[in-house]
Amino acid sequence: MSFGSDSPFGGRPQAPGGENGPQSPRRPSPLLPTVVAIGILVAAFVVFANVYADILWYDQLGFTSVFWMENLTKAGLFVAAFLLMAGAVWISLRVAFRTRPVYAPDTQVRDSLHRYQSQLEPIRRLLMVGIPVVLGAFAAAAVTSQWKEALLFFNQVPVGETDPVFGRDLSFYLNTLPFLGLVVGYLVSVVLIAGIAGLLTHYLYGGIRIEERGGVFISKAARIHISVAVALFLLLQAANYWLDRFGTLNNQDGRVAGALYTDVNAVIPTKTILAVAAILVAILFIIGAILGRWKLPLVGSAMLVVTALVAGGIYPFIVQQYQVRPSEKSMERDYIGHNIDMTRAAYGLSDIEVTPYNATVDAQKNALAQDSATTTNIRLLDPNLVSDAFAQLEQFRTYYKFTDTLNVDRYDIDGKTEDTVIAVREVNVDTTESWVNQHITYTHGYGVVAAYGAKVASGGRPDFMLKGIPTAGVLGSDSTYEPRIYFGEYSPEYSIVGGPEGWEPRELDRPQSGTEGQDTRNTFSGNGGPSVGNQFNRLVYAMKFGSTDLLLSDAINSDSQILYDRTPKERIEKVAPYLRVDSNAYPAIVDGRVKWIVDAYTTSDNYPYSTAEQLESAVTDSLTGGTRTSALTGQVNYIRNSVKATVDAYDGSVTLYAWEPDEPLLQAWQKVFPNTIKPYSEMSADLMDHVRYPEDLFKVQRELLGQYHVTDPDSFYDSNDAWAVPNDPTQSNSAVKQPPYYLSLKMPTQDAETFSLTSTFIPQTATGGQQRNVLFGFLSAEADAGTGKNGEKADGYGTLRLLELPRSTVVPGPGQAQQNFDSNTEVSTQLNLLRQGASTVKNGNLLSLPVGGGILYVQPVYVQSTGQTAYPTLRKVLVSFGDEVGFADTLSDALDQLFKGSSGAVTSEDPNVKPGTDGGTVVPETAQQRLSQALDAANEAIQAGQAALAAGNFAEYGEQQQKLQKAVEDALAAEEEIAAATGK
Repeated sequence: MSFGSDSPFGGRPQAPGGENGPQSPRRPSPLLPTVVAIGILVAAFVVFANVYADILWYDQLGFTSVFWMENLTKAGLFVAAFLLMAGAVWISLRVAFRTRPVYAPDTQVRDSLHRYQSQLEPIRRLLMVGIPVVLGAFAAAAVTSQWKEALLFFNQVPVGETDPVFGRDLSFYLNTLPFLGLVVGYLVSVVLIAGIAGLLTHYLYGGIRIEERGGVFISKAARIHISVAVALFLLLQAANYWLDRFGTLNNQDGRVAGALYTDVNAVIPTKTILAVAAILVAILFIIGAILGRWKLPLVGSAMLVVTALVAGGIYPFIVQQYQVRPSEKSMERDYIGHNIDMTRAAYGLSDIEVTPYNATVDAQKNALAQDSATTTNIRLLDPNLVSDAFAQLEQFRTYYKFTDTLNVDRYDIDGKTEDTVIAVREVNVDTTESWVNQHITYTHGYGVVAAYGAKVASGGRPDFMLKGIPTAGVLGSDSTYEPRIYFGEYSPEYSIVGGPEGWEPRELDRPQSGTEGQDTRNTFSGNGGPSVGNQFNRLVYAMKFGSTDLLLSDAINSDSQILYDRTPKERIEKVAPYLRVDSNAYPAIVDGRVKWIVDAYTTSDNYPYSTAEQLESAVTDSLTGGTRTSALTGQVNYIRNSVKATVDAYDGSVTLYAWEPDEPLLQAWQKVFPNTIKPYSEMSADLMDHVRYPEDLFKVQRELLGQYHVTDPDSFYDSNDAWAVPNDPTQSNSAVKQPPYYLSLKMPTQDAETFSLTSTFIPQTATGGQQRNVLFGFLSAEADAGTGKNGEKADGYGTLRLLELPRSTVVPGPGQAQQNFDSNTEVSTQLNLLRQGASTVKNGNLLSLPVGGGILYVQPVYVQSTGQTAYPTLRKVLVSFGDEVGFADTLSDALDQLFKGSSGAVTSEDPNVKPGTDGGTVVPETAQQRLSQALDAANEAIQAGQAALAAGNFAEYGEQQQKLQKAVEDALAAEEEIAAATGK
């Protein structure tokens, strides 16, 4: 074998085309570009499908304007921010490149830079455009999240109140200052990024370079470029200093929130000085750039740094340490007063009614005779425990479910308002079911279940006012309201419903009866979701939900609709993204429909001098969890329940009502989204009767009242009367707060009972100290808005009433009351008997009631046996007053036991209770009650007569004598009846 000399191996080299000579160049395969193009189209269609689906969803609900306004505002902000950042960076790069030195000294540094320049030159044009585009896109994307601040700035409404330092309308702090801060902050980032980009370009092309002898060469163009960038940065810093003056009014780092003595007398003046100094130094940089001298601007910069350190740090520190601190109480008095006033105003606490309540701890006979308005409404049914009872007695099928924590509402029954524990029977879809079952068959729940709150049926079971399938009871029946629940807290992710006339029903409706029988089927007939009756919409939603079944199923017809985003809170958050939504949506039968009623809030964290509150911490208590998980997060220092919203459980329609029409933030949003919020005057009387004071707002307010019940600045400074919300004594985890409770009661300052939301206060525990669980305060919010008239809000709705208990009398708090229950020998013995046979004893909610001249605690005791079908039943009632404890099978017996044999109370268990003529006040019918009332009336007449006689008002004295005579006659008649009944 031999090799030719032309080949490294001795062989003859072959032609490029092989043996057959040259070949044509291989064409690139079209597969890769095709795959890339298809991928881009698919991704684009997925994005389009989601946007188009949102448009259909908003259009079906009638809130398209919300979608377009929000997204167009985001788009506008994106474009403006993009152009600003990209334009500034492009100009900076362009100027630096065009003014690069044409000739540079031939040095080793230049050689290395020349290599970089050579490598970048082929893609220089692309980089000159690509870098600004990328930076602009990232910066603009961050700005779009601030769309609410932009809209509020351009649509703001004056508050009509001014701050105590600068005298500016509060709208400046709520709407203007946040937007100006956003603009200035963004401009600072633009100047910095553009300046750095220009600086690097100057260096890369020789405009800035380090000389061999250690010096730095800066070309004139680079010097001017840097000077302009620094001058712009300093001007923006001056703007920041100026805005920071106003920001001190929202400072949360001092003893209290807001500008204190040092802020007003040292920080604010120095911020003004620094703003002026920054402007002067900026001018020096421009002059230095023109004259080509750096000394003057550098000296100015050094002076600015020194001024910032001295005026911005050292001087305020000296004022605080050596002027304020030795006399802090007197020097901060006015500013603490500002904080108290502004915080109470920001959280709606300005008009709270505070009443001293000299609570007694002695349980006297017949002490509750005058409190029948409250005692007849004592709620024995604990909505936090009876969900299992509702499930066992009223669920009927495994595909139904009740929420773990039920709701408390009120309904008018035979002229008397009854506290009601209420829930809806929602559909519960097993995710292991087939696609058809999940989305076609199990589409809705069925019916409302409600029970009396103040009494139970035989065996301790709930006494139902509405129950069964079909539903029936004193609240109505299937014929009086629409029972189907398509929208609720457990609704499936999405359901396909509806069909033309004659379509064979495919939706499982309800059992034929409450026991066994063929389940009926139904076809949705409302307008509840976007249409999927055409192939394009089906394709869109198949992409959105990632389901080929949705695209191919034969269960979808030309009239089909798709229901999704079905929880009440979710729907309201989408149609009103500017509102914060309460954690709890509750159902009510309103005008023949089941409506979810939801409270919504306008909030801000920019209210001057107001203390900030962490919402999640404030609203978390022993009930949060599951469907009651806190929906409020973040920090605010201003909150208003500005909107009441409803979601129809059948068709999902959302209606927003302006509950506080004069609230300035709501007015601004109404300018942004006109015709999306109705005035509350359009609310029906039936709906108004079920509107109640919101839980989350009440929880936030009670947190603030722990400190801000004190209105005297000196006492507030001493902080010797701080309160806290007690922990829930019924929970094994003692670190969770006791929730507020809805119940009807008559406060000592009220003329009649009202549906209210209540909570208690105990002393705040110092760090490392021992908690004193004694009662210091009792708070009640009048929660009933109804007047029986369309569009009319009750005058007393929302009134906060605070009873302040004396510090000298040790009134047990909830924890101490629970301890008295647990340590009572008779109670523990009987409870141990109830625990026999592996039964579980569950303590119900511990209610606190201001009756009998003191505080009465009532706790239902439930017993639940073992087994999958077991549910808790009411077996005992615990009561306490002071340190005394009563324990019996019924509330009446327990109260009599507590109050020396006769409490004088009228309860819902008393068969003689009947509605009064004033629309709900109960009238006691027993002789003992009449005797007690007659004696009280006689005493009042004697005192009033003596007062009239002392004043010389003989006409009034005569009227009181007549009342006295009538009271004596009533008392004698009652005594005769008692004697006849007892044989004495």
